[in-house]
Amino acid sequence: MSTDAREIRPLERPPNATVEVPGSKSITNRAVLLAALAEGRSELSGALFSDDTRYMVAALRALGVAVEADEAAARLTIEGCGGRWPVQDADLFVGNAGTAMRFLVAALCLGHGRYRIDGTARMRERPIGELVDALRRLGADVDAPGGTPPVSVRGGLSGGRTDLSAAKSSQFVSAVLQVAPYAERDVTIELVGDVIAQPYIDMTHAMMSQWGVRVAAESARKFHVVAGQRYRAQRYTIEPDASSAHYFWAAAALTGGHVGVRGIADGSLQGDVRFVHLLHDLGMADYCQDGDALSVSGWSFQLEGGFDADMNAFSDTVPTLAVLAAFATKPVRIFNVRHLRWQESDRLHAIVTELQKLGGKVEELEDGMVIHPSTLHGGTVQTYDDHRIAMAFALVGLKVPGIRIENPGCVAKTFPDFFEKLECLRQ
Repeated sequence: MSTDAREIRPLERPPNATVEVPGSKSITNRAVLLAALAEGRSELSGALFSDDTRYMVAALRALGVAVEADEAAARLTIEGCGGRWPVQDADLFVGNAGTAMRFLVAALCLGHGRYRIDGTARMRERPIGELVDALRRLGADVDAPGGTPPVSVRGGLSGGRTDLSAAKSSQFVSAVLQVAPYAERDVTIELVGDVIAQPYIDMTHAMMSQWGVRVAAESARKFHVVAGQRYRAQRYTIEPDASSAHYFWAAAALTGGHVGVRGIADGSLQGDVRFVHLLHDLGMADYCQDGDALSVSGWSFQLEGGFDADMNAFSDTVPTLAVLAAFATKPVRIFNVRHLRWQESDRLHAIVTELQKLGGKVEELEDGMVIHPSTLHGGTVQTYDDHRIAMAFALVGLKVPGIRIENPGCVAKTFPDFFEKLECLRQ
């Protein structure tokens, strides 16, 4: 991982490019788990190979699941274990991969041994207590002192009914849903309080159906999964990552250029594809399906602003929107994203701090921020070991000279060759 600061040179002209991005992290990690739980051999094409997905694969191998990886072909081949982990005593480490942590904690409850799962110092600050409490109500023997990792699991998912708060992470819901078919009896999940990032829960429903398991939605907040259903091994194609793609759509909007991302359609499983709609609503860009690419054409160098953005449903794009908003002519308010304080970094504080360092006029709110029209200047951006901070602030450098990104290697979490792809905009 590169730790030297990387300078981003401004573009000499608006880009006119079509790029390819890696496979979706969210879909890859779900597909890897469903394939491991299935009976038989599955082949995943278009898979993402990044820090997060490598942690997931390494953990499954430690549990005795056979996984063949061909990074050059972006392919994973997995021999499913039918919901029975071959290894009954394992210590797992998942770095700062929140998806892997949440999904594996629930999946380990299907075992009948002793398991311990841990992560980095930052992971030990990220919440998991709500998930642990929900699994206990389903009969699991699982413990997370203080409500954060490390987590100890001694298996046993009997099923039944559980309440679950998804106010801090929708991954809690997806984690329980994905393992529910393998409980001893039916599972009913009722959500309490606020629900964040609903599109990721929808993605989980859709993928479970694609793999042969039905989730009955008794209401928008209550789900029922019949026990005894099983995932079907298959060949499965993973979409390119819309969360990675949105940086290139933003670059088109920011510079007045035209950039397409291959392999993504407006009807994608991924909620972050909505970012192209947001750019249109801001008066900054138009979008279209251009063959196999979803493309964005920037209208101007400045968005109109004066906009309130509820970013709860696709909050991974918040750092990017904040960067774009600094070039607006009127204030932009981002709200309903308090959960960003518990991600790879406290993203709200990180965004505000780094924008102010570059001359941005920003107010930090408890659940978001207000960005006022600003004149940004060069400077070194601290990334907090957070891939999304690094990639979003790199966009500033496409317009403002002297932008340097500290610890650029942190993008390996989801997009190892991000900076090389960004250079393609110069061609």
